[in-house]
Amino acid sequence: MKFRDGMWLVDSQKTVQYAEEVYTINQREDGKALNLLCPTKKIFNRGDTLNLGTLNVELEAQFDGVISIEVTHFEGAQRKGPNFDLFPDGKPECKANVEKTEKGTTITSGALGATVSADPHTFDIRFHAADGSKTLTSLLNRSVGLAYSPTLTTPKQVEDMRERKHYIFTQSELSVGETVHGLGERFGAWNRVGQSIEVWNEDGGTSSDQAYKNVSFWLSSRGYGVFIDTPDKIDLEIGSERCCRVQTSVQAQRLKWYIIYGPTPKEVLTKYAILTGKPGKVPAWSYGLWLSTSFTTDYDEKTVTSFVTKMKDASIPVEVFHFDCFWLRAFHWTDFVWDPQYFPDPRGQIQRMKDAKLVNKVSVWTNPYVAQASPVFKYAAEKGYLLKRANGDIWQWDLWQTGMGIVDFTNPEACKWFEECLEKLYDMGVDCIKTDFGERIPTKDVKWFDQSVDPNRMHNYYAFIYNKLVYETLQRRYGKDQAVLFARTACAGTQRFPLQWGGDCESTPAALAESLRGGLSLGLASFSSWSNDIGGFEGSPPPWIYKRWVAFGLLCTHSRLHGSGSYRVPWLIDAESQEEENCTEVLRHWVGLKRRLMPYLYSQAMLSREGGWPTSVRAVALEFPDDPTCWYLDRQFMIGDSILAAPVFEEDGTAEFYLPPGIWFDFWTGEKRQGGRWFKEKFGFLRCPLFVKEMTVLVLANEGEGSFEYDWLNSGGEVRRYCMRGGEKTILVDTEGVEKGVLHQDEHGELHGMEHLKGDWKMIDY
Repeated sequence: MKFRDGMWLVDSQKTVQYAEEVYTINQREDGKALNLLCPTKKIFNRGDTLNLGTLNVELEAQFDGVISIEVTHFEGAQRKGPNFDLFPDGKPECKANVEKTEKGTTITSGALGATVSADPHTFDIRFHAADGSKTLTSLLNRSVGLAYSPTLTTPKQVEDMRERKHYIFTQSELSVGETVHGLGERFGAWNRVGQSIEVWNEDGGTSSDQAYKNVSFWLSSRGYGVFIDTPDKIDLEIGSERCCRVQTSVQAQRLKWYIIYGPTPKEVLTKYAILTGKPGKVPAWSYGLWLSTSFTTDYDEKTVTSFVTKMKDASIPVEVFHFDCFWLRAFHWTDFVWDPQYFPDPRGQIQRMKDAKLVNKVSVWTNPYVAQASPVFKYAAEKGYLLKRANGDIWQWDLWQTGMGIVDFTNPEACKWFEECLEKLYDMGVDCIKTDFGERIPTKDVKWFDQSVDPNRMHNYYAFIYNKLVYETLQRRYGKDQAVLFARTACAGTQRFPLQWGGDCESTPAALAESLRGGLSLGLASFSSWSNDIGGFEGSPPPWIYKRWVAFGLLCTHSRLHGSGSYRVPWLIDAESQEEENCTEVLRHWVGLKRRLMPYLYSQAMLSREGGWPTSVRAVALEFPDDPTCWYLDRQFMIGDSILAAPVFEEDGTAEFYLPPGIWFDFWTGEKRQGGRWFKEKFGFLRCPLFVKEMTVLVLANEGEGSFEYDWLNSGGEVRRYCMRGGEKTILVDTEGVEKGVLHQDEHGELHGMEHLKGDWKMIDY
């Protein structure tokens, strides 16, 4: 949303008023907030105080390193819900301080300070490290304001606001060379500077400026982040209206955001996770290979059984088998009734697959919509479980499912009914749920059961209540740490309900890159787990793309073979080729490597969950924030804190990748490289750029038998030490994520803690 026509003129369709000075500063009684009265023109005499708007700006210390800024025009506007569920694990103690000097009034919250300038007739608020070592950003002249659209010809026109929009906006300063990242799972350029972004969930695929998972949080390369505290639609102009500012605007009377100071980006994410919730813990078995029916393919029990049997015969263990949409009857989605033509005995089929050890777990697809062809629609409508129009009709359309209604999760009885439907699936042996859709939630002509909610705020927030409900049913059935979703939509806080996948991508190298950028971006909102459709969803991938995507997909925390109109089992991709490095061999290789990596991966997952960080894919900049190049790397990623990986996007196997400063070791050969430069090399399908950082103790287990939750600490394997100097350590966790010990090397080169590993372990030094 732009409000100006270049630097000098206001948009002809808008009236814009700015906070021109800070007229008064009042300290709240508890000493944790400053209230600034800011008129929209400079006040030189008493007459200047008449016939003008004012903006109230409140600066409040929240907890160490976090200060909130709330701008309000008309205080009398209702504060409708829903609101983000902040501080779900409790709010930390806040130590605030207010100090007045000749330079201004400063409020500090631990390591972060905000100073309001003492200069008369100015509007100047600077956010900085409390010790004065660094300025982060500022709100300067004409950086906080309100706007009307269409333009006002007289102030009396606001008597009737039904045909006029009202906006609040702020413009925070961008420093020279500063980059901005995040705002959910976005698939375009990873650095957001120069982009116009709408924080508004849409079903737009992975190759547009729309996003399934909009999260109102962005991270700066200068060591701070901003969380915008509203589930309503947010418009951002990130160096795209004024090149030196990030403009945030909402159609409302209030705008509140939190500035979060690290100073490192990982510390910023930890504090963001305190604010909105730590990522949920996922079970070790979920790291294994997920195989899907694909979407519109023809399948029945015989097809499914043949696929998982052949995968077992090929020594490629399938951890989870997923039944996509057509486990349901056509025109009946989602009524939770298996299609009897194709699945006459779903309970028996699931049990037979598990008994034969063809799969460990079973997943099914669902969404929060009900098509009117199903008798369930009539039942839900009569009970008041579906979203209504303002006139009392059920809200329906024919997009996606004909005549579909939307489950109204603001109705407690609707929630209870939906939970009961899910419980019946669990009774049949279903272990996890793909919570698809939830983006296309209407805002016009709607009436929610809970009439205290604002329909605009419900649009994005629906993702939270939908996924929370399903996740908690799984926790009740299978245990707190055994719940797993495969969710497509999200908003701030949804990281608490893992896991999420990247949505509908094409089967092209460009789509592979888009998916990686989406994962990197989403990880910057404390989503520690993430997946994508290996091989691409739309279209049929040629073998080389499939094999390159397999490598990438198995290096993510979660790995799923899923498509739209074609299957993703490897032998059908290359027509059962017997050549070297065929699709089956490649898939077997990368599944095996991931199994070996589980001691490292799961240990890193536990650290990531506690810190609020992505596990894989993790932006390289999180580990190397002082290297400017790393803030532009969107074709490679970190797996935890010590392994760097890069997908291959070229058919001839050529890959370009960057190693940050320091010493790195080729995972495959042990070759030592000096970082701080780019490399260009070719790789076969059984390899990709994979490098281990110096001073790393890496535990690689033998593959073990059965599920991915095999006992890797007692399986034997390799303990690799990379350029050790003393003091290095690695934490050992079991399949429950419980710490069992630490491997630690002292200054004399002796490795302590090997007693925590059982079996035959080989020590390798690089």
